[in-house]
Amino acid sequence: MQNLWAPWRIDYILGNRESYCIFCPEGEGLTDEERLILHRGRLSMVMMNKYPYNNGHLLVAPWRHVSTPEALNPEEMLEVMHWVNRSVSVLRQVMKPDGFNIGVNLGTAAGAGVEDHVHFHIVPRWHGDTNFLMVVGEVRSIPEHLRQTYAKLLPHMRTEDPHESL
Repeated sequence: MQNLWAPWRIDYILGNRESYCIFCPEGEGLTDEERLILHRGRLSMVMMNKYPYNNGHLLVAPWRHVSTPEALNPEEMLEVMHWVNRSVSVLRQVMKPDGFNIGVNLGTAAGAGVEDHVHFHIVPRWHGDTNFLMVVGEVRSIPEHLRQTYAKLLPHMRTEDPHESL
């Protein structure tokens, strides 16, 4: 028998989640590395999902605290979508997935874990990444530690300022 090791999930399982909005700039004084932030833009940010569906699961959010995409102003929407696209490009280059799920969960009925701060999910997918563990045991196997993935992605996410190309 093999063990699945995902120690970062225990906080999620026990319900000991952050008491602050993970998408707001301050973050209770934690460093970007502690918060898994890969990029800080002028209007938005990219961070790793602390409770990922799959390896390399990223989140892109505006800094401004709004609950829906239609509340974003055009400049915020442009920067957020730029970083959604940039994140896909970086994940393609570094992790070589076979595909992606990209989306927004609006409201708890749609699965939003942070309902009052809109954010986009970018989930890399590989052929065969849904197997018997997920189907039968409702357990996900994340093969790489979050900190290792963070270290791989970080240099690629800090190399471009979206305002230079807009």
